[in-house]
Amino acid sequence: MGEPRALTKHQRYSLSGRLAAVAAALCLTSATVALLPAPSSAATGPGGETVAAGGHTARISRTEYGIPHILARDFDGLGYGYGYAFAQDNVCELADQVVTLRGERSRFFGPDGESGEGSNLASDTYYKGQRRAGTVQRLLDRKAPLGPTAELRRMVEGYAAGYNRYLRDTDVGKLPDPRCKGKPWVRPITPLDLWSVVYDVNKVTAEVPLAPDIGDAKPPTADAGGTEAPNTPDSKGEAPSETSGATAATPIAPGAPDAQGLATADVGSNGWALGRDATRTGNAMVLTNPHLPWTVGNFRFYQVQLTIPGTLDVSGAGLYGTPLVEIGHNQNLAWTHTASDAQHASFYALKLVPGDPTSYVVDGKAERMKRRTVPVSVRDENGKLSTVDRTLYTSRFGPVLSSAWTTKTAYAIRDANADNLRSMNAWLAMGKAHNLAQLRTAQNTYQGIPWTYTLAADTSGGTYFTDSSAVPHLTDAQLGRCTLPAGEETPAALDGSTSSCAWGSDPDALVPGVYGPSHQPKLSRTDYVANSNNGPQYTNPEAPLTGLPGVYDIDPRLDQRPQLGLRMIAQRRDGTDGLGAPGFTEDTLRASMLGNRVLSAETGRDDVVDMCRAHPSLTAADGKEVDVRQACTTLARWDTRADATSRGAALWITFYAHLLGEGPPDTWHRVPYDPAQPLTTPRGINGDDMRVQRALASAVQDFAARDLPVDTELGAVQKWAGIPLPGCDVGCFDVVEAGPDSGTGTPPAGAFGTSFLMAVELTADGPRAHTLLTYGESANPASPHYADQTRLFSRKQWVTERFTQAEIAGDPALKVTTLHS
Repeated sequence: MGEPRALTKHQRYSLSGRLAAVAAALCLTSATVALLPAPSSAATGPGGETVAAGGHTARISRTEYGIPHILARDFDGLGYGYGYAFAQDNVCELADQVVTLRGERSRFFGPDGESGEGSNLASDTYYKGQRRAGTVQRLLDRKAPLGPTAELRRMVEGYAAGYNRYLRDTDVGKLPDPRCKGKPWVRPITPLDLWSVVYDVNKVTAEVPLAPDIGDAKPPTADAGGTEAPNTPDSKGEAPSETSGATAATPIAPGAPDAQGLATADVGSNGWALGRDATRTGNAMVLTNPHLPWTVGNFRFYQVQLTIPGTLDVSGAGLYGTPLVEIGHNQNLAWTHTASDAQHASFYALKLVPGDPTSYVVDGKAERMKRRTVPVSVRDENGKLSTVDRTLYTSRFGPVLSSAWTTKTAYAIRDANADNLRSMNAWLAMGKAHNLAQLRTAQNTYQGIPWTYTLAADTSGGTYFTDSSAVPHLTDAQLGRCTLPAGEETPAALDGSTSSCAWGSDPDALVPGVYGPSHQPKLSRTDYVANSNNGPQYTNPEAPLTGLPGVYDIDPRLDQRPQLGLRMIAQRRDGTDGLGAPGFTEDTLRASMLGNRVLSAETGRDDVVDMCRAHPSLTAADGKEVDVRQACTTLARWDTRADATSRGAALWITFYAHLLGEGPPDTWHRVPYDPAQPLTTPRGINGDDMRVQRALASAVQDFAARDLPVDTELGAVQKWAGIPLPGCDVGCFDVVEAGPDSGTGTPPAGAFGTSFLMAVELTADGPRAHTLLTYGESANPASPHYADQTRLFSRKQWVTERFTQAEIAGDPALKVTTLHS
């Protein structure tokens, strides 16, 4: 049975419109709830509503490609249905996450993980220490807005119950996923486990990538010039010998915090919000294109629709193990996120007390590091369990790292999201919001968005951009006088020997140490706002955002991907992109997204072709002469697109990778970067530069070494589960990085890039959306939904979203599961 569409904005503002809206809401509630079974017995819920005995009733309707639509009377049931549906598809992933977050990897898999010797033990130390400190529970004990709202608590409790219901119904020994079937580490979960997932996601661009480093931190011995003392003050039973962690002055691991302590993770995205002045219909549109790893459990997206009639109706995607839609739309509003370029953490250099490497000096006074002993269960190679006691070290500036800890200096990291469980409050309120004003209120009230920009639009045709994420309150003056330069093996960091380098606060900030809404970048437009992981300055070049604190805009220069994104919008608006009349339509928005343009080739391919035509034989990096004539012909014929069937794209990607290894781009671009032309420079490739010539010769050698012709199709060498993939990461908008065997279990078994795609138009009659989850709903290789959407992605096809109950019911392959406890 269908549900009526919402009334237009003008109708809602009239008296008759308001009455009609009330009538429509009553009709929606009664009609839709009728789809749910009546409980055999009833009880009164916290809000006075009638719920099933046990508090859990939900309907899971699965449409094409296994996309679940969860319908419930209340948040208990909504979470119950969501947890059950997610477990059906990804029980192994969440079970594995819980093992990590409980600090139990060494217990089940031994102390050595995939990351190297002792990596599980170090990770367990960090997470077990977090549990023993009661960090997440302490945040849960707070009242909203600092702690979760009552609705969210009920939803998370329901999610845990739904997941556990699936385990009971299915039996661990009969799970359909062979990766965890019958495994002892697949166990019931608790709400605390789920809140720990949320907390971990919130810190993933700062402290979390350094968890093993924190867990392996050991002070050096004073008499050995930095030799570490073992992190085993006591052991019980026959513990396996621990491998030593990083030695003193070991450099910070790649991908960890960089200049001034900014920590980064392997995340990225494109996001557009197009207003009424940029579309042919006058309706706002939103394009969602997050770039995330395809193989990391808690960083994959799960697509879902969550509906409580009259309360919530939101469709989109959320990260594994989180209880909400974090990117999506409702009837009147759509939003997306891209990774913020702002700092979300700071390194602090601690000046140690001579002779005592666990004490440091602040304002001339010594302070001792806090220590916490953490018992970790470890399984040895014979399967025997023992307990190893480890020690965590913490300073006033945050946990201490193993890396670069000498007798003189130690490093600590302070994460701006260390007190953040508020993110779910913000996303739930955003899902309920009817317009951009309410979205802004949601973000300002809870201040919980952890590390992303927000781009949004509503049915008024307006758009909105903000960085409402948690950003350390550091002034430019502080950064100037407090930043200690990086060394060969040490990061740039703030001076921890003086309290004047500590974070400040804003009066309107919900928690201390961060900037409040009054200082956050914001832009409202009726044409567009856009971001591709560049700073906020060029969100819309016609209205540059300037004068921001330096922590928000670390480098205003635009990389090729944001340059390409802005170029694509400009060309679509004036109709010069080959896609027809000016202005965006739903069709041209999708075509733009999957056009697979490569800016590095658009601006440099002809230069390279001219070079190789002039020099048919070039010298490679190993000094050998290489015939590049066939490569030259291939590049000349290539259309500069990175489609799966493109011939020349694979060669260009390989050539450009060699070129990037030859030195900074500004040194071999034909036109260098010009601050006066930020949208179009640098560009071109200087074919007279020997490094350019050497890069092409070396690329041709690479193909010969793999016995591949230089005109090999891109999809032949870039695959997931054997399916050819489009996209690239050398100036592509559609970012994809993958090897020939990605996802097949054969190295390299990783992929990264475009994950959840959504193109939505917000019309007066309701949203019209197309979506694509590039790796499918399930991480189980045996599932029919493991790579079904990957095949669509390979062919540039989308899934037409089913949003209304009538659209859902109209799926001829609809599968319905009704849960009732």
